[in-house]
Amino acid sequence: MTKEEELSRYLTQIEQYKEQINTLEMQSSYIQAAIVDYNKAKVTLENLGNADKENDVLIPIGGSTFINAKATDTSKALFDIGSGIVVEKDFEDAIKKIDKRVEDLQKTQDSINNMVQSLQDEAAAISEKAQQIYQEQRE
Repeated sequence: MTKEEELSRYLTQIEQYKEQINTLEMQSSYIQAAIVDYNKAKVTLENLGNADKENDVLIPIGGSTFINAKATDTSKALFDIGSGIVVEKDFEDAIKKIDKRVEDLQKTQDSINNMVQSLQDEAAAISEKAQQIYQEQRE
């Protein structure tokens, strides 16, 4: 393999690593958004659990939008367990489930961050090799 072919191969690999890193960073931002969403739900449950019955409450529905509602029964929450199946849980159990989901998402995000770091390290190593070849060709 000639030096030019080797340099071309390295540059192609670096571009592939950049694309993979961008994809992983997008996934990481989606996970962060889900964590924020779950934390908002948790705060809402905690606040509703402390609300007096028949009091007016503001319910966040997303997008920084709220609706007025009456807190008639603050003992149960409907919780999506997947595949469109919803079960009734008391607030304490729902909060525990939310905490578990956030923990799982944070583990996934840590894993993604490790993959990004690994790809960045590999890209840096290949970049050094490409720079050496480029310098050799210029000399």
